[in-house]
Amino acid sequence: MLIVLCSVKGSPGVTTLAVALAMAWPHVESTRRLVAEVDPSGGDLAMRFGLPATPGLVSLAAAARRTRDPAMVWDHTQTLPGGVRALVAPPGGTHARAALSTLATAPDEPLLPIVARDTSVVVLADCGRVDPASPAEAIARCADALVLVTGTQGDDLAHAAARLGELARWTPRPGLLLTGDGYPTVDVERELGIPAIGRLPHDPVTAATLTGHRQPPARRRGTNGGLARHAAALARTLAVPVSPMAPLPGSVPAGVPGVPAQQVRRPGGVPITPPAFGLRTASAPHRVGDPRHNGHQPSTSGKEPRS
Repeated sequence: MLIVLCSVKGSPGVTTLAVALAMAWPHVESTRRLVAEVDPSGGDLAMRFGLPATPGLVSLAAAARRTRDPAMVWDHTQTLPGGVRALVAPPGGTHARAALSTLATAPDEPLLPIVARDTSVVVLADCGRVDPASPAEAIARCADALVLVTGTQGDDLAHAAARLGELARWTPRPGLLLTGDGYPTVDVERELGIPAIGRLPHDPVTAATLTGHRQPPARRRGTNGGLARHAAALARTLAVPVSPMAPLPGSVPAGVPGVPAQQVRRPGGVPITPPAFGLRTASAPHRVGDPRHNGHQPSTSGKEPRS
């Protein structure tokens, strides 16, 4: 199974999510888990976990010029805590992009999707920010499921809305995952016209653990563990294959802050069924597009709670 994780703006925690999902993946005794850094801007895992730069993405690209045996991908991986394997990318975007371009222009198809066809393997591909013409697009288009991770401030949602339709056509199973504080989930879902598959809480303690950093002091009770619980629930959802189904009912959304209505497109395909996170707030005092807030300043009333 190939799970692609990506964003369209900033750094909303795609790499952290990839590691969290790999560590929380069900049936680890019978599943080989691979976190693949295929972000053209470069990778972070080697630096965060104190790993050497090689073997990794660059050495795999060099080897792929000589052989197309998908089994050799594992020879270019390293071990993360919990037995997760990682294909690490160099920190520099120049070398990462060049290696990805080599893998993406293979005569048949990229190696990672071939590896992911093994029913005992799950590949969590961290594609970073999928800008137009990103060399990671060739891998993302082969995804069994694609998760678009976005923040929930007005500018985050504007960028997500502009790309939702395009990204959803890359995969039979698209999903929108929200992160952090900002507009209430129910408002985002209404304005974008699709349900979110979940919302990750602001949890710096767990995020630091998952990324090899020293844990910051917990500022208040309840900041430790929220991310792990939500990642585990999402992993269970992604691990279960779904049968094709009709697109979600509903009309095209009226608008998204900062995005002309004609640019807002509803994703098609088979959406990922949202797990029962219980993340929605009961109250939604204003619409996301309320002109009084100029589409960029969410009200503190009805704001998503931190975990």
